[in-house]
Amino acid sequence: MNVFWIQAHPDPRSLNGFLAAQGQRALRAQGHDVEVSDLYAMGWNPVVDAASYAHDPAERFHVAAAAKQAHGRGAVSADIRAEQEKLDRADTIVVQFPMWWFGMPAILKGWLDRVWHQGYAYGLRGPDGAWIGYGDGFLAGKRALAVVTMGGPPWFYGERGIHGFVDDLLFPLQHGMFFYAGATVLPPVLIPGADRFTPEDGENAAKELRERLLTVPTTEPIPYRPQHGGDYDERLVLRPEVAPGRTGLRVHRA
Repeated sequence: MNVFWIQAHPDPRSLNGFLAAQGQRALRAQGHDVEVSDLYAMGWNPVVDAASYAHDPAERFHVAAAAKQAHGRGAVSADIRAEQEKLDRADTIVVQFPMWWFGMPAILKGWLDRVWHQGYAYGLRGPDGAWIGYGDGFLAGKRALAVVTMGGPPWFYGERGIHGFVDDLLFPLQHGMFFYAGATVLPPVLIPGADRFTPEDGENAAKELRERLLTVPTTEPIPYRPQHGGDYDERLVLRPEVAPGRTGLRVHRA
């Protein structure tokens, strides 16, 4: 595998830092190539601005349009292009982060905002001229895996837990970013209770992570419904006969 690992934690001595090191070491030991973007260590700039896309500051900055135009001209900033080249080389993408306030750290969201811009990650047409997405796109043929630590105990993130069901919390990343861009989305590696971990707990989590990483090629993906698979109508709304009577985010799984 050619793995691109994006991680977002400010302290390499943290549980996240330990897990990243363990996972990357296990992959390399099996002969896999691993490229890493450690966003805090890189000093990644998470702010979308006109300079990201060589946009004239005297003109109104329409972010999506400016990004698409810059991409077409080869004028995106060097830091963005470097990350896109890592994505292009990879067949497997690992995104690792601690869940803060029910989402990803701002630095990671800013990485996605700047790197997965229109004209590169979305706003693309297929050979027939139709817009592509949700099962087709720039990540088609690549696998994507989220590795997420969470402070609360596992029952907080269950279907009736007070924090909300973890599948719903991760839906924007897994369905709205990974799958929208065409990736094959693997079930996430979830590590709850991280705020109370003992050294033994950390070792157990690392073992689970290593096992999941080494079975990536054979892991069954999350069965999201593809945009052009027939389940959605021309407005991209599920047809009445598909999951009748059901609503909510899980209806987008076959």
